[in-house]
Amino acid sequence: MPAQRWDGIDEFVAVAEASQFTAAAERLGVSSSHISRQVAQLEERLQTRLFYRSTRRVTLTEAGMAFLHHCQRLQDGRDEALRAIHDLGSEPKGLLRLTCAVAYGERFIVPLLNDFMARYPQIRLDVELSNRTLDIVHEGLDLAIRLGRLNESRLVAARLAPRRMYVCASPDYLNRYGRPHSVSELARHNCLIGSTDQWPLFVEGREFNQRVQGNWRCNSGQAVLDAALKGMGLCQLPDYYVLEHLRSGALISLLESYQPPNTAVWALYPQQRHLSPKVRGLVDHLRAGLAERPEYQASP
Repeated sequence: MPAQRWDGIDEFVAVAEASQFTAAAERLGVSSSHISRQVAQLEERLQTRLFYRSTRRVTLTEAGMAFLHHCQRLQDGRDEALRAIHDLGSEPKGLLRLTCAVAYGERFIVPLLNDFMARYPQIRLDVELSNRTLDIVHEGLDLAIRLGRLNESRLVAARLAPRRMYVCASPDYLNRYGRPHSVSELARHNCLIGSTDQWPLFVEGREFNQRVQGNWRCNSGQAVLDAALKGMGLCQLPDYYVLEHLRSGALISLLESYQPPNTAVWALYPQQRHLSPKVRGLVDHLRAGLAERPEYQASP
């Protein structure tokens, strides 16, 4: 395709978006006569009128409106390609804003972020540790670390690590109160309740939330773990809390056939075709770093 076929595209889009030749010229940093000449030559090549012109404004013709949509997509694709090539050799740099749940962030994510900053000193970091689900787009965040199952279809999700839920108890508790063999038997046991009294379980090919009850509640996974280790009741916790204690025998895994299918630890970011080096680099760094943690090694 001859190069001249592309001439006038940027000028046409600028005029269409500004509704004025003068404003379009200021936006592109060229003269109004240059804009007029390029648009006129484009119309001549297309053999189509793109604008209705008046002394104050220009408006798109029907052909112009259809052409504008395609031209904007062409511009986006061109700019995307240029950014991709430019970023191939670029190191992560600039402000990186992300959010994560408090306990998981403190234990797993922030240490990896600190390692990432040590490797790339041009990164500036702003981390919001919060148990509220922040709106990534509204808050202007680059990334969110989420645990479990996802509901936000308008965001892109990258899987960082597995996340398996375990129902378990200490040998001392089981010696005193017996071992449950079905979901219905949970009603006879003291269940240690964390941030919710509904435990996700899997029965006959269907996942559901089982409501449990007990005389102890605290919205801290570490606190739930401590109570379980001291024989105070049954608990349901993610793998990274309990695997060490399951291996040592301090906790016993229960209702294994009812475990919900593996959920995951996710990195979520706004939809875009090309990730900046800082976000792409951090996602890769987090995935590799979590894989090396003993909490994510093979289950007992």
